[in-house]
Amino acid sequence: MTEPAISSSSDISTSEPARRGFLYKAFTIVIGAVVGITPALAGIVFFFDPLRKRKAAGGFLKVGRLDSVPQDGTPVRFTVIVERRQDAWTTYLNEPIGGVYVRRDGEEIVAFNTTCPHLGCAVDYLPGRGQYLCPCHDSAFAIDGKRTNKTPPRDMDRLEVDTDKLKAGEVWVKYQDFKTGEEHPVPKV
Repeated sequence: MTEPAISSSSDISTSEPARRGFLYKAFTIVIGAVVGITPALAGIVFFFDPLRKRKAAGGFLKVGRLDSVPQDGTPVRFTVIVERRQDAWTTYLNEPIGGVYVRRDGEEIVAFNTTCPHLGCAVDYLPGRGQYLCPCHDSAFAIDGKRTNKTPPRDMDRLEVDTDKLKAGEVWVKYQDFKTGEEHPVPKV
C-alpha cells in the first residue's frame, strides 16, 4: 500500500507568496485605476465646461441710449461691453466683446455687427460716401447693410434689437458673432 503524500512546509511557503503576489498586483491595479481615472474625469469636465457656460449665455446687451442715435439715419458705432465675462478661472469685468452700428430707419432701429462677413475685419462707416467700407479687402455696403460689390459673400450681419427697451430710451441688442466667408449668416458657437 502506498502511503498518502504529505505536503512539506516548503510547498506551502511557495504557494502563499504566489497568492499574496496576485492580491498585491490586483490591489495595485485597482488603486492605480481609481487614482488615474479621477484626474482624467476632472480634465474632461474642465475641457467641456466652456461649452456648458456658452450655451447658458446669451440674451440682449445694452449698447447705448436711444437719444445718441441721430434722427437722420446716420449710423452710430457702439462698443458692446459685457458686465462680467468668465474665462476658465479668470473673471473680467466690463469687457468689450465687439461692436455694432445702430441707425434709425424711419421708426425702426436697426443694428449691424461691425465685423465684415468676408474675412472678419472691422467695418468703418464713411459719412462722406454714406456707406460702410472694410479696409482689408474693400468690401463695401450700402447704409442699409446690403453689399455693393462682389467681395463680401453676404450683406452685413443684422442683429436683433429689443423693442421693449427702446420705449425706456435704451438700445439693447442681441449681440452675436457670425462665421466669416459663408454665403448665409452662421452664428459662431
